[in-house]
Amino acid sequence: MQPSVVNTAQAAPKGLQWLHLDAKRDALLYVPVGYNSAQPAPLAVMLHGAGGNAQHGMSLLQPVADAFGLLLLAPHARGGTWDIIERERFGVDVLFITQALQQVLDQYAVAVNKLAIGGFSDGASYALSLGLLNGRLFTHVLSFSPGFYHAPEPQGKPLIYILHGTQDGILPINYCSRRIVPRLQKQNYAVMYHEFEGEHVLPDAVRKEAVEWFLNGTKKQ
Repeated sequence: MQPSVVNTAQAAPKGLQWLHLDAKRDALLYVPVGYNSAQPAPLAVMLHGAGGNAQHGMSLLQPVADAFGLLLLAPHARGGTWDIIERERFGVDVLFITQALQQVLDQYAVAVNKLAIGGFSDGASYALSLGLLNGRLFTHVLSFSPGFYHAPEPQGKPLIYILHGTQDGILPINYCSRRIVPRLQKQNYAVMYHEFEGEHVLPDAVRKEAVEWFLNGTKKQ
């Protein structure tokens, strides 16, 4: 992924909108009500779980976007889930996410030190993988109930937030985050890890905590 970050000052619409990049599997953008092009805003790219869509990805953080002045981008996977999981290689989804992200960067003022990628379930695994592979672009990763990560040639050192329910029956915590986190720490990543008593869900209270961490954390150089 090599989008160009340009802090533009042009006027652009607010609220929830489609990017019109694909007739059936498009990307959604949410621009908070308080967005001001003179003040670069934090941006989070949010990825849905298996069988989901752009609306599902958007719903992960949209409830708190206005309160935190957060730009949100939610692409729809090209297939039933993300390419590394469905096709066992990175390809079409990386290209689409890059295209969608570039369109947003061309139209909105984005804070280059607050650019996150995140997701839930399969989207969390994919976000963690892309975040590590593109750690010079993404400053933070928000991974909610991931199953794995695949990053054979990681770049940079993004800050990482991982959340997982102790009663998760879809992606059991013992086989997933409790193995992922020590592996990341061994690779010298700074990881904020949160376990909660619950299943394969994203609780409202933790959603807010994750965004607060994203906005208040400082990326290590």
